[in-house]
Amino acid sequence: MANMKMLDAEEVCRVFDAFEAQNPNPQTELIAPNPYTLLVAVILSAQATDKSVNKATEALFKVVDTPEKMLDLGVEKLEGYIKSIGLYHAKARHVMEMSRQLVEDFASQVPDTREKLESLSGVGRKTANVILNVIYGQKTMPVDTHILRIAPRIGLAAGKTPEKVEEELLACIPDRYMEHAHHWLILHGRYVCTARSPKCEECCIQAVCARNL
Repeated sequence: MANMKMLDAEEVCRVFDAFEAQNPNPQTELIAPNPYTLLVAVILSAQATDKSVNKATEALFKVVDTPEKMLDLGVEKLEGYIKSIGLYHAKARHVMEMSRQLVEDFASQVPDTREKLESLSGVGRKTANVILNVIYGQKTMPVDTHILRIAPRIGLAAGKTPEKVEEELLACIPDRYMEHAHHWLILHGRYVCTARSPKCEECCIQAVCARNL
């Protein structure tokens, strides 16, 4: 990776033009009816797949869609809904505490600043970035395992940590792509640029990807 070519500004635009042409309006694959339930889903998705979270929350979100209802449900019943997800004991405690904080400190509304979001239990930088982007349309770059893996492979960032990759991607991706950039990258890593057998023959950025240059 150390010697891999980084794409120049024109090539970065070619990458995101290709993503946009293929999928003009990408969405999160987490299924949630409102900002609060999306925040719950993102907390639950840590070290778990979106598919496994959606399976667990399908029934949960039919009975709980506000922090007040979550507090009324209680931690033991919440665990019953999410026990198929890894680390469910800890995640249930985080969701309960986060819900209490929303009710007591934020009038039951999901906050719209990083500082306030990161004050919530179970909410780190990546989760805050997801909420700021998906709910509030801010130009953030949540770096998950897919983006951390493919950003150097494509030639967009050379960093080894989520924070460094986030910093590099924010610096190199033009503003006009930022609304959807992290979704394009996550979906690309999830379905095309897979870890073991990347589907280069199906890849819309094959011609510009640094791995092929």
